[in-house]
Amino acid sequence: MTGGELSGTLRQMLAVLETERQALAALDLDGIVGATGAKDRLCSELDHLQRADLDEECRGLLDTARRLNEVNRQVRNILAANVTRRLDALTGSPQLYRASGTYAVAGARV
Repeated sequence: MTGGELSGTLRQMLAVLETERQALAALDLDGIVGATGAKDRLCSELDHLQRADLDEECRGLLDTARRLNEVNRQVRNILAANVTRRLDALTGSPQLYRASGTYAVAGARV
């Protein structure tokens, strides 16, 4: 992949991350799923690259994409926590999928 192609792919990733952010804000499931597929496709294109192969512009684009992805991850986590809180309120029982203390202790020993 040439520098221009790499730059173009990273710019596409930034556009997809922005689309994902908007879909998360609108709770648009189709948009979220579409963005996930597009991110997966673009990641496949970027898989073979080495950090040493990146010029300064591409490093900047990559860092921006990393930050946007982190923001989107945090938004997804907030949405999931809100859904959990609402489900707990409806069922009257907190954390339906909580691991028991035994599993937590076993995991800590590994």
